[in-house]
Amino acid sequence: MPTSKTISESEIRIQKAVEVLKKDFKSVRTGRASTGLVENIKVDYYGTPTPIKQMASIVTPQSDSIVIKPFDVGALREIEKAIKNSDLSIAPVVDGKLVRLSVPALSEERRKQLAQQAKQMGEQTKVAIRNVRRDTNKHLEKQEKEHLITEDDLKDGKKQIDDITKKHTDEVDLIVKSKSDEILLG
Repeated sequence: MPTSKTISESEIRIQKAVEVLKKDFKSVRTGRASTGLVENIKVDYYGTPTPIKQMASIVTPQSDSIVIKPFDVGALREIEKAIKNSDLSIAPVVDGKLVRLSVPALSEERRKQLAQQAKQMGEQTKVAIRNVRRDTNKHLEKQEKEHLITEDDLKDGKKQIDDITKKHTDEVDLIVKSKSDEILLG
């Protein structure tokens, strides 16, 4: 079928949008310590912005703490400064060759704010998915006008992209609900 390439390329773009959402959710606090909270914070390492995960080992020895052990002890102060400057709102404590972070419990109000933030991130992803659908439909209509595909191919292609869009927006809803529950229930 001539539309299959267009549909499969669109589905790949949609899947990437969902993967970005999953990746972004790793950095949203849930009340439990997670390496995802700090691993992508950029540190000025010899003039180059470098994610912490590339320059240190990060572990969560308890559910309320994160320990960062840099591979290069000279980067300890830069890691501390980057965490202080991030929007994490957790004070790092330098302990010899380590940086320790105590993750405080979230207040009920803050949990609701974070759940709302997760919902907004999900909505942005659904908008991106619908934009891919719109672009695909325009592309298929253009192909039909240029007589590259038939009217039936256009109709089938639109149905396929609608089904893919529905499947992935439902998946986004499930991911958002799961993350919201994790945030609200701690």
